[in-house]
Amino acid sequence: MEFSHDRDVAILARTPAVLRALLEGLEPAWTDSGYGPNTWSARQIVAHYVDNEIHDWIPRAVWILERGTSEPFVPYDRDGLRAFEDVPLAALLDLFERHRTASLASLREIPTDPASLARTGVHPAFGVVTLGQLLAAWVAHDLHHVGHICKAMAHQHRDEAGPWRQYISILDPPRPR
Repeated sequence: MEFSHDRDVAILARTPAVLRALLEGLEPAWTDSGYGPNTWSARQIVAHYVDNEIHDWIPRAVWILERGTSEPFVPYDRDGLRAFEDVPLAALLDLFERHRTASLASLREIPTDPASLARTGVHPAFGVVTLGQLLAAWVAHDLHHVGHICKAMAHQHRDEAGPWRQYISILDPPRPR
């Protein structure tokens, strides 16, 4: 499905409220644990959303429009969320909402007609990418991490779910049929 400003902004605009409804006011036992080694907690994922709003989606869209393929994007620092380690979850949710509002205002200024969506830039790992791919990835990224938050939270009752665990696929990787 090609990026559509109206259809896809409807998802992007909802993400801060979804995260707030899901996480605000919960005990750290829910928000500060991942679902295994090298996985992020809900809190870390919110920090990642904030970091992405600052360094990834809109800056790279502007880069494509202004620089094209003349030079690759600045590599994204996947550890950038460490800058938010000591920020309380409530403040992270506020930061995300504020930065997302600004990002969506900037997105309104970015042309999303078919010719613009076909414009290209150079990703440091993927090579040539289009503006349309970047914007579609932004929407998919939001949904992807909402799923990760749910998985991290569900994992807190993984063992306690007992035999029901076999029917709750978020608790384990899917088994072959």
